[in-house]
Amino acid sequence: MNNGLGEPQRVVLLGGTSDIGLAIVRALCSPALRRIDLACRDTAAGERAAADLRADHPAVEVEVVGFDGAQPETHQTALDDLGRTGDLDVVIVAFAQLGEDGGVRDAAAAARLATVNFAGNVSAIIAAGNVLRRQGHGTVVVLSSVAGERVRQANPVYGGSKAGIDGFAQGYGDAVAADGVHVLVVRPGFVHSAMTAGRQPAPFATTPDRVAAATVAALRAGRRMVWAPGVLRYVFSALRHLPAPVWRKLPIN
Repeated sequence: MNNGLGEPQRVVLLGGTSDIGLAIVRALCSPALRRIDLACRDTAAGERAAADLRADHPAVEVEVVGFDGAQPETHQTALDDLGRTGDLDVVIVAFAQLGEDGGVRDAAAAARLATVNFAGNVSAIIAAGNVLRRQGHGTVVVLSSVAGERVRQANPVYGGSKAGIDGFAQGYGDAVAADGVHVLVVRPGFVHSAMTAGRQPAPFATTPDRVAAATVAALRAGRRMVWAPGVLRYVFSALRHLPAPVWRKLPIN
C-alpha cells in the first residue's frame, strides 16, 4: 500500500522493456519502494533492464516474469500470480506495437496489431483491476497516445487501437472507482524511444523521462488523465474540430 506521501511500495510494469514504462518506474522510485516486477515477452531484455534497476536501487527487489500482450487468455493468471506475492500498488500497462505502413494493406497484420494494442490492453487492465479490487486499493496507469485523439491516415490501425483503449480506460476507471481502484490515462505525443527510432518527430516531441515526470505528478495529484507535454491538450482541442478535408492535408498526416 502507498505510504502517507502517496509513494508506492510495489510497482508492476506490464511491458517490462518499454522505454516510457521504465522511465515511469524510475520516477516512482523512493525510499518507500520495496519491489518492482517487470512483466515482458522478451525476458532476456527484461533481465538487462532489471540489472540496471538493481544497480541504481540496491535496496529494491526487482523480478522479471514472462508476459505476452498478444495472449489475453494468460493475463488473469499472470496478474493473480503476482498478487499472491503481495499487494500491487501501481500497475503500469505499457505494451504496444506501432506497426508498419499504416497497417491498411495487410489485414492479418492489422488484426495482430489490434489484438495487442486493444484486446491485449483491455485484458491486462481488467486482470490488473481484478487484483486491485480484491485488495481494495491500487492504481492502473494506462499508456494511451495523442494518436488516438484524432486518428491520422498515416497509421490508422495504431491510432484506432489507441482511441479504443483510451475510451475503454476512462469508462473502466469510472466502473472501479468505488472499489478503491484509480485509473490514470496517459496521453503522450511523439516520444523519442526505441519504438519511434528512425521516424520523423512530430511537433512537441518529448522524451520518456518527461512523460514519466508528468505521469508521477498526475498520480500524486489524483488526476484521471494527463497529456505529455501538456500543451498538446490545447493543440488537439483545436485539431479534433478541423473539417476532414483540412485535416487530411496537414503535414502531420
